Amino acid sequence: QVQLVESGGGLVQPGGSLRLSCVASVSINLRGWYRQAPGKQRELVAVFTTDGSTNYVDSVKGRFTISRDNAKNTVYLQMSSLKPEDTAVYYCNADGFRGGYYSEYWGQGTQVTVSS
Repeated sequence: QVQLVESGGGLVQPGGSLRLSCVASVSINLRGWYRQAPGKQRELVAVFTTDGSTNYVDSVKGRFTISRDNAKNTVYLQMSSLKPEDTAVYYCNADGFRGGYYSEYWGQGTQVTVSS
């Protein structure tokens, strides 16, 4: 059973920083982070592509940095210069073949609220 556990969310003032972490229970391809704000669709925030490069949504470029430690089965999202519009539930995403089948996995989400 694959489990993804996110942590690091919270309430932060505009301009502040947070670091999100996502730990996987098994060795798996940790792709990255998505977010969903109230009343909006889930959107990609930052992911690793198949060639190992990174892809960010335009609104976070220059402010967010994704990284991962494969030895620890962990992916991180360093968020700086946070804005109220970054407020959302942030989800970790992973995929891989297990038991011969391709599957996609999601964490339970961690709330990030940017407000003064």
